[in-house]
Amino acid sequence: MRAPLVDGFGRVHTDLRLSLTDRCNLRCTYCMPAEGLDWLPTPELLTDDELVRLVGVFASMGVRTVRLTGGEPLLRRGLPGLVARLSELGLRSSLTTNGLGLARQAQALRDAGLNRVNVSLDTLRPERFLELTRRDRFADVVEGLRAAKLAGLDPVKVNTVLMRGVNDDEAADLLAWALEHGYALRFIEQMPLDPQHGWDRATMVPADEILEVLGRHVALTPVEHRGSAPAEEFLVDGGPATVGVVGSVTRPFCASCDRLRLTADGQVRNCLFARDESDLRAPLREGASDDELAERLRVAVAGKKAGHGIGEPGFVQPDRPMSAIGG
Repeated sequence: MRAPLVDGFGRVHTDLRLSLTDRCNLRCTYCMPAEGLDWLPTPELLTDDELVRLVGVFASMGVRTVRLTGGEPLLRRGLPGLVARLSELGLRSSLTTNGLGLARQAQALRDAGLNRVNVSLDTLRPERFLELTRRDRFADVVEGLRAAKLAGLDPVKVNTVLMRGVNDDEAADLLAWALEHGYALRFIEQMPLDPQHGWDRATMVPADEILEVLGRHVALTPVEHRGSAPAEEFLVDGGPATVGVVGSVTRPFCASCDRLRLTADGQVRNCLFARDESDLRAPLREGASDDELAERLRVAVAGKKAGHGIGEPGFVQPDRPMSAIGG
């Protein structure tokens, strides 16, 4: 084992967000334009062997959990095989997905060692789903959620972004539906990560407002031990069910952040909103040793800033959109 990944503020990094592709089969209005984006050329993407080797370096430096992201990670060919190889490294793995292909792959992923899934779903209305995603696939997401639960990918988490005047009238309905089906709902504040750079704070529904709306329908009791988790959790009507709120913008949790990101083209990002990246793909392909890669990684982590800076005068949105960074 190598020394742990510690930044200049003493934060120890044990969680890796691993992007498998920048491609997606939805066109959510707040994430990308209707025509899609210019996808990364295949030769620029890390191969499975390259991914496993780099994740092994992360693991040797104390990373214990890996979340597979995209784009849409289910679009990655041979995904169960990759999950199995990552599991052999001793890592707990999860997957963030739009759910479209989950019904077909849920059991194979569970058999390969995947521990749980987070499925993005912003509405319970099929017609609104079509408007938001530009795809008529609501039924596929619902079926994917069912399949994940049946496969034992528990807890099945549902991620919802509320937007003012778009779907903010569904907060209570979404919670009631999640409780009925045994899913763990997480509301996430909309963040400035769109490719159009058109994010407007006025359209974001803040955490305080979400909790106020939910509080009209259920009793919410804060869960005391949050640790480094992004979501503040609340027992619903005394529990055991919970609901979470990820207040990335208005309730930042940067002081306890233990997350790193590796993009599908091999760039380390020490913060979701970082403006700089550290290239691991080039040295990897040029024959760098694991020790050399580990040192590059250590330098990348050491330079992590205290916080993301949203709301500060000098904040500039990252050039890459969320689909190219990996959530």
